[in-house]
Amino acid sequence: MRPPAPQSKNNTISSSSTILAGIEWRNHLGVGTLERRNAFPVGPEGNGAWNPGRWNPRGVERWIRRNPAAAVRGPPGLRNGSASPPLPGCGSEGRAGVAAEMLPYTVNFKVSARTITGALNAHNKTAVDWGWQGLIAYGCHSLVVVIDSSTAQTLQVLEKHKADVVKVKWARENYHHNIGSPYCLRLASADVTGKIIVWDVAAGVAQCEIQEHAKPIQDVQWLWNQDASRDLLLAVHPPNYIVLWNADTGTKLWRKSYADNILSFSFDPFDPSHLTLLTSEGIVFISDFSPSKPPSGPGKKVYISSPHSSPAHNKLAAATGAKKALNKVKILITQEKPSAEFITLNDCLQLAYLPSKRNHMLLLYPREILILDLEVNQTVGVIAIERTGVPFLQVIPCFQRDGLFCLHENGCITLRVRRSYNSIFTSSNEEPGTSNGSVLVYHLTSGLLHKELSVHSCEVKGIEWTSLTGFLSFATSTPNNMGLVRNELQLVDLPTGRSIAFRGERGNDESPMEMIKVSHLKQYLAVVFKDKPLELWDVRTCTLLREMSKNFPAITALEWSPSHNLKSLRKKQLATREAMARQTVVSDAELSVVESSVISLLQEAESKSELTQNISAREHFVFTDNDGQVYHLTVEGNSVKDSARIPPDGSMGSITCIAWKGDTLVLGDVDGNLNFWDLKGRVSRGIPTHRSWVRKIRFAPGKGNQKLIAMYNDGAEVWDTKEVQMVSSLRSGRNVTFRILDVDWCTSDKVVLASDDGCIRVLEMSMKAACFRMDEQELSEPVWCPYLLVPRASLALKAFLLHQPWDGRYSLDISHVDYPENEEIKTLLQEQLNSLSNDIKKLLLDPEFTLLQRCLLVSRLYGDESELHFWTVAAHYLHSLSQDKPTSTAATKDKLNNPLDICYDILCENAYFQKFQLERVNLQEVKRSTYDHTRKCTDQLLLLGQTDRAVQLLLETSADNQHYYCDSLKACLVTTVTSSGPSQSTIKLVATNMIANGKLAEGVQLLCLIDKAADACRYLQTYGEWNRAAWLAKVRLSSEECADVLKRWVDHLCSPQVNQKSKALLVLLSLGCFSSVAETLHSMRYFDRAALFVEACLEYGAFAVGEDTEKLISAIYTDYARSLKNLGFKQGAALFASKAGAAGKELLAELESPKQEPKEE
Repeated sequence: MRPPAPQSKNNTISSSSTILAGIEWRNHLGVGTLERRNAFPVGPEGNGAWNPGRWNPRGVERWIRRNPAAAVRGPPGLRNGSASPPLPGCGSEGRAGVAAEMLPYTVNFKVSARTITGALNAHNKTAVDWGWQGLIAYGCHSLVVVIDSSTAQTLQVLEKHKADVVKVKWARENYHHNIGSPYCLRLASADVTGKIIVWDVAAGVAQCEIQEHAKPIQDVQWLWNQDASRDLLLAVHPPNYIVLWNADTGTKLWRKSYADNILSFSFDPFDPSHLTLLTSEGIVFISDFSPSKPPSGPGKKVYISSPHSSPAHNKLAAATGAKKALNKVKILITQEKPSAEFITLNDCLQLAYLPSKRNHMLLLYPREILILDLEVNQTVGVIAIERTGVPFLQVIPCFQRDGLFCLHENGCITLRVRRSYNSIFTSSNEEPGTSNGSVLVYHLTSGLLHKELSVHSCEVKGIEWTSLTGFLSFATSTPNNMGLVRNELQLVDLPTGRSIAFRGERGNDESPMEMIKVSHLKQYLAVVFKDKPLELWDVRTCTLLREMSKNFPAITALEWSPSHNLKSLRKKQLATREAMARQTVVSDAELSVVESSVISLLQEAESKSELTQNISAREHFVFTDNDGQVYHLTVEGNSVKDSARIPPDGSMGSITCIAWKGDTLVLGDVDGNLNFWDLKGRVSRGIPTHRSWVRKIRFAPGKGNQKLIAMYNDGAEVWDTKEVQMVSSLRSGRNVTFRILDVDWCTSDKVVLASDDGCIRVLEMSMKAACFRMDEQELSEPVWCPYLLVPRASLALKAFLLHQPWDGRYSLDISHVDYPENEEIKTLLQEQLNSLSNDIKKLLLDPEFTLLQRCLLVSRLYGDESELHFWTVAAHYLHSLSQDKPTSTAATKDKLNNPLDICYDILCENAYFQKFQLERVNLQEVKRSTYDHTRKCTDQLLLLGQTDRAVQLLLETSADNQHYYCDSLKACLVTTVTSSGPSQSTIKLVATNMIANGKLAEGVQLLCLIDKAADACRYLQTYGEWNRAAWLAKVRLSSEECADVLKRWVDHLCSPQVNQKSKALLVLLSLGCFSSVAETLHSMRYFDRAALFVEACLEYGAFAVGEDTEKLISAIYTDYARSLKNLGFKQGAALFASKAGAAGKELLAELESPKQEPKEE
C-alpha cells in the first residue's frame, strides 16, 4: 500500500531534513512552477538553465550527461545564486521514478550559513534571560542563541565560547536613547571556564572579552541605576568574591571578597545601593554598594531557619497546596546560625527581589518558593509544588503584578498569580517530552522546525530521500542475547506525515541493518545488513526485487552510479504513451481534436501507462567486501548482473565508504586513506590523511563541482578531487569543542554538520564558524525589531510613529513622508512598519489615540525601559490633573480606584500609599511568631500613627521577657502623650539627644508621637536615610509638607555624587511639578522626550502661561527640530521648527534652503 498522492494545497517545500543520528539534505531550487509533465526545463543549448516557459523532453539525455551528479541526494545546489534543474522522477503517490508525474511547485530558495541548536546540557540550565526588547537569549552548550519571543524564530547564534555557557544577561534599556546612545542589542554571556563575553548581538561580534580565573562564573548582572555609565557589569567569580567590570573596555574597577562561597546575588530594584548575596551558609545583605568603590564591610549575614524541626519543613514538599503549606511552616531570617537539623541554603536555586513590592524577596527551592518580607524577616507566602509536579528551575517575577513565571525542569512554564493576601493561584501546562525515534524536519532558510515525526520506536540510524516529499528512515533495536534485533524501515510521506512499513512484516529477530542506499533515479533501494545478504527493493512499488544468496560477499561500503541507461527508457515511455493515447481517442470519438485535449490525453495516457506498466531504467552500483575487492553490479527491473570485479588496492585497508560522481570514484578506509579513481583515465591516486577512520564521503552537488567532504572520527575535511588537494579542515578539540556525528552538502558551496552538542551547523566551505549579522538573515515571518536598523533610521522611525498624523493624515506608509534617505533605508523602515500586528496598526492609525497613549505604546514597542516608566507616571498624573479640575472629591475617589501601580512605590498618591502600608503591617502582624517580629510591627504602627493597636502589642510582652519593663513604660507613654504643653518639649529634647547619640530610629519614633514627623524627615535626610524620609513623609505628612521633603530629595538625586536625575524626574512628576520636569529634561538634553512632554502638558493645560514658560517651550522645540534634522527627518524638523515661533525661523530657513538652491542655478 502506497501513501496517498499529495494534493496541491500541500505544496509547501521543506528546505531540509535531519535526524539526530544523521543528516540528509534535500534542496528545492529555482523560481517557477513545474507542470505535471515528465520533462526537464532546458535552456539554450540544452545546458539545464532554468526556463519555466520552455520544455524539451529531448534535452533530458543531454542534461543528465552534463549533470552526472543530478541525483546525488537531490538536485544540484545553487551555483553563484542561480537555480539548477530539479531532480527527475519525483512521483505522485509517494513513489519516485522517471515515469512519475511532476507536481506543481513554486520554489524560492536561499540558504545562509547558520546553526540550528538542539538539546541543552546541565550547565545551561540557568543560562536564560528575557530582554526588555522582547528577545530571549539562552545558552546551548557553548553557543548563545537569540530568539524572537513573538514568532519563536531564531535570530542569532553566537559562537565564540570554548566551553559551556552558564549565564546570559541582556543589558538594560534604562537610559535615554539618542544618536550618541542608540538602541543596541548588548548581551553578556559567561561560561564554565570563567570567560565573560560582551556581544553586539545585531552584528554578531564580540565587543569585549573578560577573564579573571578559569572557574565557572556564578552570576552576572548589568548595573542599571546610573545615568552616567551603562557599561558596568558585576560578576561573581568563584569561590567568594565579586568583581565590577567596565564591559566596554574589559577593565576591572574593583574586587571584594567574602567569607563564604557566593552562589548568586540580587539588586534591590527600589534601592540600588542594596545588594544581597546568596552564599552557601546564608544570606549577606550589603547596604553601601557603589560603582565607585567596593563595599566597606563584610555585610550583614543572616540565616534561614524554621522554629519547628526539619520534618515540618519536609512536609512542605508533600503539601497539596500553598495555603496548607503556609499553615505548617514558618520560615524566619535569624542572625544566629541554626543547628544542622534546621533549614540551610544548600539546595536554594535562586534569590531575587520582587520588583512589584519593596522589601520583598523570593527564595527558590526545587519544590517550593518562599516569599520573604524583609521588614519583619519572615515568610509571608509559600508556593509549594504539587506532589506529582515537576521541580522548579528558575523564576522570573513580574514588575507590575504579583505574578511569577516559573520555569520547570522538563522545560514547561507556569504562571502563578497572587489573587489575594491569603491565596496563590497556579496554572500549569506540563507535557512529557518525546522519546527516541523521531525525525526532525527543519527549514534551513529560517532555522525553524517544520515537523517532528514520531516514526520509530528506537533510535534512528539513517534516512534516504525517495522524492521531494518522501523519505525512507531505518532504526534498529537493542540486540538480544543472540545478537539479533528488530529492524524498522519506514516510508514516510512528508506533507501528510503518514508512514508505512516498507518491508512489511519483515524485520523481527534478524541481523541489524547497517545502511540503506537509494539509487539516483529513485527506483531501487539497497539494504545492507551486518550478517545477512543484501536486499534490493523497488522503491516505487515497495516490493522486494532480489535477496542475494547466502554466499554473497559481506558489504563494507556501497554507492550507486550517477550514470544510467536513460535513452532506452525514454523510447519505451514515448511508445507506451502514444499507444495509450490512440486507444483513448478511438474509445471517445466525441472529443474535438484540439491542442488542449491532446495534451490532456497524453497526460492521461502517461498516467495510465505508469499504473499498468512498470518501466525501469538500468542502473549500476558498486560495493566493496572485507578484503577490499570492488564489485560492479547492474540492476534493471528484477534482474541483477555482476558486471565486473576489481581486485583490492594493497595500499588501502578495509574500505568504509564510497562516493561516485561523473568519472571520479573516491574510496575511504579505516586507516584514514582516501583513494581517488579517474575512471576515464584509468588511474588512481592514494592520499593518506592520517585522520583515522573515514566514516563518510560525499560529493557536492552541481555541474562540474568536484568538491568532496570527508568525515572522520575527529572532524571533517573538504577536498577538491580535480586537483586532489585539501580545501579546508575542521578538527574536534583543536579549533572546535564539538564532535561531528554526520556531514552532508546543502548547496554547492555550503556544508551541513550534525554534532554531539545537538546542533546542526550550515557552514561555508571553509568550515570556519562565524556569527552573522541579524539583518542579513532570511526569516519566514517578519520580525518587529527596530534595533536591527542603523541608529539614525531607528530613531527616525520612532519619531514617525510618535508624531502622527503627517500631512494631515494618519498613515504607516513612510513613502508619503519627506524622509530623504536612500531607498534601501526607507525599504527597511517600511518592512518594520509592515511587521507590526494588525491590532497595533489599528491603534497607531486611530485619531482618538492620544499622544500620551502613543508615547506609552511606542516605548513598549521599542522595549525602552526608561521611557516606559517616565510616560507611565506622566500619563497618570497628567490624567489626574485633568480630573482635579471639576471636583476635588471625585478626583480623590478616582485616584483610589485607579491608582498608580504599587511597584512605583514612593511615586504613588499619598492616600493609596498609606492604605497599602496599613494593609501590609496588618499582614505582618498576622504572621508574627517571635518577639522581634512583634516589636517591628509595633514600630511600624507607631510611625503610621496607629497608636491604639501599637499599645495592644506592647502590652502583649510577657513578664519573663527582658524588655517587659521598657515595653510597659512605652505603652504608658504612647497612651498619655499629648501634642502640646511641657511633655512635647521634653519628648522633642529626648528625641534630639537620642538621634545625636546614634539612636536615629528611636528618636524618629518619638518625634512621630508628638506629630513632629516633618522634623523627623529632616533628621532622616540629614543622616542619609533619604528613602526612609520619603516613606515617612508619604504616610504622615500633609501634601504640602510631603512635597517639601520630596523636593529636597530631588535636589539630592540631581547632585553630581548621586547622579540619578532620571529618578528625580519621576519624583517631580508625582509632585505635579511639570514645568520643572520640562526644564530638567531640556537641561539633560533629552530633547525628544522634552518636546513630547511639552505637547502633552499643553493638551492637558498643565503649564501656567508666562514669558518664561514660552521661552522654555520655544527652546525645547528648536533643539528637538535640530535633532530631527540630524536624523535626516527634515519633515519632522520643519514641523517643530514652525512650532518654535521666532526661535525656529532660522532653522526653518535652513531646512527650506536646499530646495531653493536648484532653482537659483
